[in-house]
Amino acid sequence: MSAVRSEVDRLETLLVQARRDLHAHPELSWQETRTTAVIADRLRSAGIEPRLLPGSGLIADVGAPEPQQRVALRADIDALPVPESSGLSFASATEGVAHACGHDVHTTAVLGAALALKQQESELVARGRAVRVLFQPAEEMVPGGAHHVIDHGGLDGVDQVLAVHCDPSVDVGQVGLVTGAITSACDRVHVTLTGKGGHTSRPHLTQDLTYALAKVVTEVPAALSRRLDPRSGAALVWGHVQAGHAANVVPATGEASGTLRILDVEVWERMGDLIERLVTDVVAPYGVTARTEHVRGVPPVVNSAAAVLTLRRAASAAFGADAVVPTRQSLGGEDFSWYLGRVPGAMARLGTRTPGGRTYELHQGDLVVDERAITAGAKLLASAALYHATVEDDSPLR
Repeated sequence: MSAVRSEVDRLETLLVQARRDLHAHPELSWQETRTTAVIADRLRSAGIEPRLLPGSGLIADVGAPEPQQRVALRADIDALPVPESSGLSFASATEGVAHACGHDVHTTAVLGAALALKQQESELVARGRAVRVLFQPAEEMVPGGAHHVIDHGGLDGVDQVLAVHCDPSVDVGQVGLVTGAITSACDRVHVTLTGKGGHTSRPHLTQDLTYALAKVVTEVPAALSRRLDPRSGAALVWGHVQAGHAANVVPATGEASGTLRILDVEVWERMGDLIERLVTDVVAPYGVTARTEHVRGVPPVVNSAAAVLTLRRAASAAFGADAVVPTRQSLGGEDFSWYLGRVPGAMARLGTRTPGGRTYELHQGDLVVDERAITAGAKLLASAALYHATVEDDSPLR
């Protein structure tokens, strides 16, 4: 195990440069053509032949050609439609687009693991193991790119799948792990109201659509909290609300968009048309017409005990016994969950905060990560790929 970690250290300068290049040239979901080409070129230069997916994204294999076990390492490669305000010398050169969720770190961590494992391929072959790297497009979309990878054979012959996700609340060199659910279900909700508009001096001659929309925004989340088990952790939060353009005009259309997040997968699966019924009931007194679009997004990411043990042992071996820190289930959504619906695996929270430094927020344009997280993620994933734990296994990593 120490040899592959040393190999990651040797690659550190290359990986930091690669990350900065990706960071400066972010691409939105399903548009990651340059990103895919850059990753493919790096892999080919190390003797790893990638299989390009239609549109964007790629798959590549290292290790035994007919393995007894194959582990997949997944990275998401897309950026967000967020203007960057970090002030970094390698900040986004693409207006209105930024790697504000750390996918550039995920990508270079998996790239680093692949390059290091290629140098230790004889050890993989001797162990009868293979590693598949999945560079997935469109994680930020609903539905996301995980289905794209799965549909093109990304999980064929895979026994376990692992991933990391940046966590700016955890110090670099530490890893957050939990067995069971680590994220929540996440759906997209869009409500469109239409009705009779008019002058604000005569609201009684209109259907006062703006007022009705305000009721949707405030009362539907409240009603939802009374219709679902409070232990399910459901949260409907609006991110976009729009109606009208003039202060003295009641508009004829309006819309609200947001996300529905639920911690409990069983409650999520039973949701049905509840949101649509609640919207219809709330606007009924105002006479407006409501159209509700509730798009199922992702279920929770549920980490298997064996995969968490693998990551725990790898983190302890790479960074010390105190490297693993407890973490809790969040309301964040991740389409990595679709992989775990097919094969067991786990996602680790990768610390990106400089010890004693500022705690940043994901999905914000000022996000800054400690770049030591790149090699930390690569060491964690490469070590874990060389080792497979079962819940009964207590053998140490070396």
